[in-house]
Amino acid sequence: MNTYDLVIIGGGPAAAAAAVYAARKRLTTLVVAEEIGGQSAVSDTIFNWIGTPEIGGSELANNLKKHIEAYATPEHTLKLSLGQRVTTVEKTEEGFSVTTAKETVTTKSILVTTGSRHRHLEVPGAADFEHKGIMYCATCDGPLFTGQPVSVIGGGNAALEAVLQLSAYASHVTLLHRSNEFRADAITVEKVKALPNTTILTNVTLTSITGSDFVGGLTYKNNGSDTTEELAVNAVFVEIGQIPNTDLVEGVVTLDEHKKVVVDPKNQRTSTLGIWAAGDCTNGLYHQNNIAAGDAVKAIEDLYIWIKKEQ
Repeated sequence: MNTYDLVIIGGGPAAAAAAVYAARKRLTTLVVAEEIGGQSAVSDTIFNWIGTPEIGGSELANNLKKHIEAYATPEHTLKLSLGQRVTTVEKTEEGFSVTTAKETVTTKSILVTTGSRHRHLEVPGAADFEHKGIMYCATCDGPLFTGQPVSVIGGGNAALEAVLQLSAYASHVTLLHRSNEFRADAITVEKVKALPNTTILTNVTLTSITGSDFVGGLTYKNNGSDTTEELAVNAVFVEIGQIPNTDLVEGVVTLDEHKKVVVDPKNQRTSTLGIWAAGDCTNGLYHQNNIAAGDAVKAIEDLYIWIKKEQ
């Protein structure tokens, strides 16, 4: 069994950027992913992918796949294995073994780009309106709701920052938070409170999402009361946390208290020599498509030097 120079686990923008850079450096590379595209693949329109004023999520996913496939040629020694989920990662004498339901391969190095998944709302109607008004990225999708009333669910920095961004587009933004206290920075809370087109509802619980083909409103109740209130909105932006997809490397690399891979921001190295990580699965401060791609390129540059020194 031949040993790869690199196995990239994941299929989002970080994986695509890493695959292209690894191929151009002639590293024997395998990309293992269930599909190519990442979380943004389901977005109607993305406005912040650099170099493209606007692009649909499915089109972005297709472009990422085509870019990888353009380098998946014998002269670039890049292979793409789709429809596969990595089940285990183990240390070996050669480096590491990576196992899927299909095969086990050995590799000198690994780049983890498994991303994260949104924590979803668990109220009546929520599942019916996924990406039909229930949204997860104010930066990506905020402009779609220009001049319309929207809401944000959450109380951390991500939720408050979403309100700040959405207030530039929406006619009105209503923030619903289940506690009286915010987890967000005090200065960010004050900025939101100063916005003229924003309402903050604290100590409330979301009870349902309503609408027909698209979100048309929501209901909530004040905690400690059985009284239900209705709110007409055209979108519900969910900011109640992310769940990193890092189960497969738990015990292999150091994870923080939120199960994110701890990396050195200078080079994206993990605590385990030979494993790098990039994108939303890491403990980086900010998570966006462009940041994920940049971090992956940074990792490949460092990884390439490390491999050449080890040979």
